[in-house]
Amino acid sequence: MVMAHSLFQLLKARAPATALDVIAPPSTAPLLSRMPEVACAITLAVGHGRLGLRERLRLGRRLRTHRYGHAYILPRSYKSALPAWAAGAQRRTGFLGEARFGLINDIRREPAGRKLRTVDRFLLLGVEPGEALPAAAPPRLIADPEAGALAARALGARLGDPILALCPGAEYGPAKRWPAAHFAALARGYQEQGWQIWLLGGAHDKAAGSAIAALSAGACLDLTGRTTLLQALDLIGLATAVVSNDSGLMHLAASLKKPLVAVFGSSDPAHTPPLDARAVAVTLKLPCSPCFARNCPLGHLRCLQDLGPDRVAAALESVRARP
Repeated sequence: MVMAHSLFQLLKARAPATALDVIAPPSTAPLLSRMPEVACAITLAVGHGRLGLRERLRLGRRLRTHRYGHAYILPRSYKSALPAWAAGAQRRTGFLGEARFGLINDIRREPAGRKLRTVDRFLLLGVEPGEALPAAAPPRLIADPEAGALAARALGARLGDPILALCPGAEYGPAKRWPAAHFAALARGYQEQGWQIWLLGGAHDKAAGSAIAALSAGACLDLTGRTTLLQALDLIGLATAVVSNDSGLMHLAASLKKPLVAVFGSSDPAHTPPLDARAVAVTLKLPCSPCFARNCPLGHLRCLQDLGPDRVAAALESVRARP
């Protein structure tokens, strides 16, 4: 969702008077309220992995009265193209994906032999066939500092000291999660320098947050599973710096132009990098990585175990010094 903002910016810049509506799942739809290019967020509540044929077609038929001229289908799945087709959008742009002939009537193809970044793949949908791919406008979501301060006080956090936000989650799997002991060591080091340490993440990240909080000997305020997504966004907006796994919160932090270190294990920073000049991806570039596995296929997880907190701290101080 965060990287899609680059496409939204491109579309709005090319047609400023056009209303841009976005269909999104309930989990990420709230972020659309922080993207000024989006006129309306349309929620489609279908469980992950479900076809949801009836719900998708029902939504599309309900949207027919909007008479959409153009629809952009970002995912490659068959099911994701159904609402735009059922809504009768005149032009439906997307990658061919799962045999979507008819559902997609404006088919795009990635350049042969070249693996595009996710953000560039989205942008390819926003240009005409044969047109050069524009440089990506980095995602720029809007944080609400007043809402962030209210959330911080309600959660027992104090304001005034420098704040290091740690984002230890990664839905994909353990091969994208920096070890809890490394997060804890980093937290202790910054606490000794007078920083507050906030642990941020969703309900699925509570185990990681609890482990880091315990290993840090009280250095961290564990907020995992205690905030909404928008509260997490606003709290990151208050942070002085951020260290995160390759995750959605990483992209949120980059969109807010925070000094950011993104730790990469099994995934590829060339494919989904944080898009900001004050963000840096750290990776050991081992011969076995990126493997894109959920769990280390070799059983050692050296790509993350051997990436120590001292290296991450040095990277963080380097990006903090950037203008």
